[in-house]
Amino acid sequence: MAVTVETLEKLERRITLTLPAEALQAEVDTRLKKLARTAKADGFRPGKVPMNIVAQRYGYSVQYEVINDQLGQAFAKAASEAQLRVAGQPSISEKEGGPVDGQLQFDATFEVYPEVKLGDLSAVEVERVTAEVNDAAIDRTVEILRKQRRTFAQRPAAEGAAEGDRVTMDFEGKIDGVPFEGGKAEGFQFLVGEGQMLEAFEKAVRGMKAGESKTFPLAFPEDYHGKDVAGKEADFLVTVKKIEAQNLPEVNDEFIKTLGLADGSVESLRADIQKNLAREVKFRVAARNKGAALDAVLKAAEFDVPKSLVAAESDRLVEGARADLKARGIKDADKAPIPAEMFAPQAERRVRLGLIVAELVKVNKLEAKPEQLQAHIEELAQSYEQPQQVIAWYMSDRQRMAEVEAVVIEQNVTDFILAQAKVTDKALSFEELMGQQAGA
Repeated sequence: MAVTVETLEKLERRITLTLPAEALQAEVDTRLKKLARTAKADGFRPGKVPMNIVAQRYGYSVQYEVINDQLGQAFAKAASEAQLRVAGQPSISEKEGGPVDGQLQFDATFEVYPEVKLGDLSAVEVERVTAEVNDAAIDRTVEILRKQRRTFAQRPAAEGAAEGDRVTMDFEGKIDGVPFEGGKAEGFQFLVGEGQMLEAFEKAVRGMKAGESKTFPLAFPEDYHGKDVAGKEADFLVTVKKIEAQNLPEVNDEFIKTLGLADGSVESLRADIQKNLAREVKFRVAARNKGAALDAVLKAAEFDVPKSLVAAESDRLVEGARADLKARGIKDADKAPIPAEMFAPQAERRVRLGLIVAELVKVNKLEAKPEQLQAHIEELAQSYEQPQQVIAWYMSDRQRMAEVEAVVIEQNVTDFILAQAKVTDKALSFEELMGQQAGA
């Protein structure tokens, strides 16, 4: 018999499911008899409990179980016959009025996947970025490596604090003469010129000598992370306890060998840095361009999004937020009252992008090929000391391979969009690229 599908609103549909009451009762009886073989009750040996007692004790739960099983099968069959792509779980409720001609009737309300209309990709505009690793980037990386291995020695008493020094001090801040939370510390250390303190604070400390005290005003920025003091002016009293000058190691054979480069040459060090930075640049450029391509198609695409999928994605984001809180050591993080509504815009964007990517993959055969998966894993492994172990680690786990496959598919989709769209190329400096948070 043909399935009648009723359209309620946009993607919402409803069908009527019927289950023969006699067949349902027969299945309930069968399950109760099977249950009776091991059922226990006071005054009876196991397996000897009378059926009326078994039915009284377990009848409702067994009936509920049977109806759920039968409804699931009936819904799957009806959706298949009607060639429906069901999104999310259906909501099923019994029709009023009881059985009709020995048939129990239920309404199944659900959503279907939309028809994703991508439009003309040749009209989509995308800005594609490029970036290169220059000598200045390599020089900065060398300096970072030197700072990671620097030592400190106490400055002579007559010398004041200078750029790069490690200063140990006591300080107390007051607003309108009143101390504020987080405004006092003893034996506090910071490195001058490395952005650990507000610029005005560092400026006041520069030139101070060990044992010297100073009071100075400091205006907190309006966007300061401490909301209680943001936009307010405080008076700080600081006393310098110790000043240590940094000593950066020379870039020589001995220093280079500590980095794991056997030949110890400056050329090999710079070549190794170049290779690592180029790999990072490649990943960031790819992420940036992927985001731009998907954003452009997202704006051009028109379709309704199943509410059930957005709700499910919101729930996943909530669980992810709780997991993050738990990882930070927050007590009772799994019970944190995080409303799913706050993730709704992000969830809808994710669902939309997922549907767009799926449509592009299906229509244009953009699935990940085995050789692409292998190449991507090998590239990821190159940043580790033992690449073969990393490759084996990925290849041995289905979930990790699924994550790799998703990345490769997204890159295939990105390449396809860029090949079709109106692309404007823009060269970014290394600094601009590294300062961006890329991604979709």
